[in-house]
Amino acid sequence: MTLTRGARITGAALCALPALLIIAWIVRDVRAADGLEPVWHFWSGTANFQDMVQPTTAATSAVLLVAYAAAVVAALRSTAASSVLVVTGVVTVALRLPGVWTIADAAAPEELRDRALLTTYAVLAVGIALIVVGAAGRRPVPEGAERPAGPGRGAGVAVFLLLGFQGALFAAWEIRQTFVYPSDLYPAWFIGGRPLNLPVTEGPPGWVTAATVLVFLVAAVGAVAGAVHARPLGLFAGGFVLCSGVLGVARAIHFEMYERFPDLGLEEQLNLLSFVSSLLVGPVVIVLLARKGVHRAAGGPSGPWGGAGPRGVQQPGGHPAPGIPGQPPAPGQSAAPGFGAPPGGFGPPQGGGFGPPPSSPPPRW
Repeated sequence: MTLTRGARITGAALCALPALLIIAWIVRDVRAADGLEPVWHFWSGTANFQDMVQPTTAATSAVLLVAYAAAVVAALRSTAASSVLVVTGVVTVALRLPGVWTIADAAAPEELRDRALLTTYAVLAVGIALIVVGAAGRRPVPEGAERPAGPGRGAGVAVFLLLGFQGALFAAWEIRQTFVYPSDLYPAWFIGGRPLNLPVTEGPPGWVTAATVLVFLVAAVGAVAGAVHARPLGLFAGGFVLCSGVLGVARAIHFEMYERFPDLGLEEQLNLLSFVSSLLVGPVVIVLLARKGVHRAAGGPSGPWGGAGPRGVQQPGGHPAPGIPGQPPAPGQSAAPGFGAPPGGFGPPQGGGFGPPPSSPPPRW
């Protein structure tokens, strides 16, 4: 399926709206902090939190900003525009939904909270509209036109392994935090509220981590199956992984932790290695999925590992299914190889909510 021209234009306009809102909030933070550097230090967890104005955004907004910009281009030009719009809408709703109930308790002026709440409602409406446009604007691909395709078999297996590893890593660190952070930090870590003080437009760190881990796992399974939606969803996942690695490594460099690596405890060493792995895995996932999708060979679409489809099901292109062992071939059909045999001849940064935790508990505002 592909998108009609009207759906493409509408989808691109919808993707541009939350991107512009994010830019407006980042500009507000830069002005309030008298420069971009304090905002960067807040995002990376290296700021002196007692001496600065708390920004309203976090690293999650930066990842979404890049994703919206890419979605605008994909909506206008990509054969997989429908999947791009639906995936963008789903991720938007998942990450911005907590603002509906957390903004009311934010430690911010009422005027700022009102603007943030309006922004949240607008972005959620855009997310739902993207899902509707991506689903309702589809039509059959014209004869001879290029069809949307998922990642190739080799790329799909590689992405499955990399994102599966990162998903398990992020989940393991999130579970570990429950034994390290003060007990009174929960359940606010996941659903917001006191004593946690969040950037006014962002979701709780635990919620964001849980959502991103789910994105990793769904993208990993979709990639190994060659699903079309795996490419845009996996690019979201790669962006979050890369961002986590960049912020974690920046924090380690700022506090000169790599120079003291041999003297650190085992858990701190594993924490730093986790950030390095994210820094390496993120770009690899993005490169693998940014490449043009390919259609799996005959017999491949029926299963993620390229096996034959269900017995007796007609294969693409009008070719009969492989014969069943122990039964003679149908009249006019040559003997096929046995079933399954191949024919002869792949602690989250402060305010960010994803990635391994920082080496110390989050500060109280």
